[in-house]
Amino acid sequence: MKVLILFGSPSDKETMKKAKDLLDEFGVVNESYAISAHRAPDLLEKVLRQKEAEGFEVVIAGAGLAAHLPGVVASKTILPVIGVPLKGALEGLDALLSIVQMPKQIPVATVGIGNAANAAMLAVEILSIKYPDLREKLLTYREVMKKNIEENNAVEVIY
Repeated sequence: MKVLILFGSPSDKETMKKAKDLLDEFGVVNESYAISAHRAPDLLEKVLRQKEAEGFEVVIAGAGLAAHLPGVVASKTILPVIGVPLKGALEGLDALLSIVQMPKQIPVATVGIGNAANAAMLAVEILSIKYPDLREKLLTYREVMKKNIEENNAVEVIY
């Protein structure tokens, strides 16, 4: 179980760390790299090939502004790619539209603006199809989440 986390700039690290933290919680091996699709395309392709050879199975790619990174990654691999639109101009709406509007046959799953944790959760769900122990962790996680919500709502709220 290995997930590659990519983002276009070191300034995106704090947002994308939320993906790493959730993957760590589930025991999913992950590595993160800040590589610009525009400024270092050869390095991006080299890292992607290396990580594919090492058995990485899902890629999470965060990008802002024109948000080319997730699409470029998707064009270079058949691994599932999950795009995280990051805030830049237009509060991230430009990045969201760029990622979600990929051309036919090169899809990128897309989560909400800045929602790297949801990207990691989707990666866990994808991997849980193959790994029964991860599936059990995910089911337990969901049960705990449900129980916490039920407990929080068991108290009468007076306005």
